[in-house]
Amino acid sequence: MAELFIKQAEQYAEGRPSYPQQLFEFIASKTSSHDLAWDVGTGSGQAARSLAGIYKNVIATDTSPKQLSFAPRLPNVRYQLTPPTMSSAELERNVAPQSSIDVVTVAQALHWFDLPNFYQQVKWVLKKPHGVIAAWCYTPPKINDSVEALFKTFHFVSVDPYWDASHKLMDDMYRNIDFPFEPVEGADHTGPFEFVTERLMDLDDYFTFFRSRSAYQIAREKGVEQLSNDVIEEFKHAWNEDGLDKKVVKFPVYLRIGRVGNL
Repeated sequence: MAELFIKQAEQYAEGRPSYPQQLFEFIASKTSSHDLAWDVGTGSGQAARSLAGIYKNVIATDTSPKQLSFAPRLPNVRYQLTPPTMSSAELERNVAPQSSIDVVTVAQALHWFDLPNFYQQVKWVLKKPHGVIAAWCYTPPKINDSVEALFKTFHFVSVDPYWDASHKLMDDMYRNIDFPFEPVEGADHTGPFEFVTERLMDLDDYFTFFRSRSAYQIAREKGVEQLSNDVIEEFKHAWNEDGLDKKVVKFPVYLRIGRVGNL
């Protein structure tokens, strides 16, 4: 589904939130070593940037060259364009040898994947038995009652027909996504574990986030402009109720995490 994000790659890079440091510290605390991380579906590198501060080396892959063009260049991050599916030989060539990776991360993308095929790749590259897979998503942003009420109307009514079916897995906070892994040390389940990321945004930033979503692109391709002049005026009214141009926007983040075991 990478083609959905190609046309708005720049808006995705500008409009999407980063992820909280506490999330990465939690993941790192569950990996027995910090030599090599694989960030899958890295997009414009939001997660790869944070992983690079913890792991010696990061391999960040995506199927979209345009998305990768917006990723930050860091000395210990290797960005790699990959096909949607890879053989073992391609996996070793593009990513890493068998049983060599400490953690596989997937930020806001697991619901797009061919999960049976992807999980085979994960189990092939992770170190046994303590290699970790961590996948997370975030749900609609929290701002204030007026903006949230308006957003929910559009998210669950006006925008809903344009979401891919897999998007429902995010609305469910990844609770029901297939995740065939063992709980990590210190946990008796694989999640979701809740975190929160915050971003200071003005209304233009908020609209950039809105336009970066896949449903917006699908609607435009069908000739529907979700952010019509009337809708923009409604959001302006709700946004300006408190007189503050910039607001702290909170994105709830939900993590599934598990270890590969001796498979």
